[in-house]
Amino acid sequence: MLGGIFGLVLSIGMARFAFTPLLPALQLQTGLSDAGAGGLAAINYAGYISGALAAAWIDDVRWRHRLYSMGLWLSLLTVAAMAMSTWMPSWVLWRYLGGLCGATGMLLGAGLVLGWLMRQGRRPELGVLFIGLGLGIVVSALGAWGVSRIWSLWSDQWLAMAAVGLVFFVPAWLWRPPVPPAALAANAAQVAPKVSRRWMLTMAGSYFAAGWGFVINATFTVAMVEREPALAGQGALAWALVGLAAMPAVFLWDKVARRFGDTRALLLAFGLQTVSIVLPAVSASLFAALAGAVGYGATFIGIVSMTLALVGRRAPQNPGKAMARLTLSYGAAQVVAPVVAGAMAQATGTFKGAIWLTAAVMAAGMALLATLPKDQD
Repeated sequence: MLGGIFGLVLSIGMARFAFTPLLPALQLQTGLSDAGAGGLAAINYAGYISGALAAAWIDDVRWRHRLYSMGLWLSLLTVAAMAMSTWMPSWVLWRYLGGLCGATGMLLGAGLVLGWLMRQGRRPELGVLFIGLGLGIVVSALGAWGVSRIWSLWSDQWLAMAAVGLVFFVPAWLWRPPVPPAALAANAAQVAPKVSRRWMLTMAGSYFAAGWGFVINATFTVAMVEREPALAGQGALAWALVGLAAMPAVFLWDKVARRFGDTRALLLAFGLQTVSIVLPAVSASLFAALAGAVGYGATFIGIVSMTLALVGRRAPQNPGKAMARLTLSYGAAQVVAPVVAGAMAQATGTFKGAIWLTAAVMAAGMALLATLPKDQD
């Protein structure tokens, strides 16, 4: 479990989320536009969805374990390599590979851990594992804040962040989730529950909306805060609060789902996240920015954890594969949303239009969830 947590810090916190707190300095010193930043974010998520596609079709658990291991050291490389050039095609390559790393940690790693939990007869929930998501955000935020105080040059900051990642690489590598014995994997396949096509399509649609809501804040939270004159310099604080709120929230959402059912818990998380997303559009105050960050951090983690655990439990023979198939819709939203939001911000000079569009997409996701039959809850 600890190995999986540290693996998420590397593959998500470093390879994917370090971009968010380091983005303002990158834009200021290199002239990268909002549209360019949105494009790089979209490329990162294109890498993520490419990894999800691969994970959705790889049956051999040994290969899944090898690719997960490869993603750990590649996470460090993609962060360090960003500092080596200002050539846009090279940034595109490294952000794409960083997205692949995110898929290895999030899908392959989570699948290996969930499979281990079920084989050990433990509660098949991913709340504890996804502490790594919140911790990764905190590490990326505090790490970026710390290195920016020591190094002002954007390239030095990226190299320093890669060095920070080394701290988490060692335990993540040593404590990788084990490969299940072939006999146990075969037994799990024989007891696999069936998932209806309607249920899967409904979950895919709602998870697309969740991906849209997730990626806008994951990409632009720091930039949105820094552009408010009264909030300048508070971007890293807002991003750290996202991670700090996410870490304890994973336990809370597991308990909510146990008590009220998965569908009702997901509807609650969607509603609260929508409110959190629109707060910065309603008010430019520091309170609204920080409250929105806390609410976003506390809810996106619950949506991801409950959704992936739910689909993984329904496919015990290969939970990572089932998670990956559902994640394709989440990843599709992550490719489209940053491009749309970046273009809207470029055209209007503000992120408010993108925020309201995101709220509408989240509302559509809630409407889909509400149609799930109760017997599938």
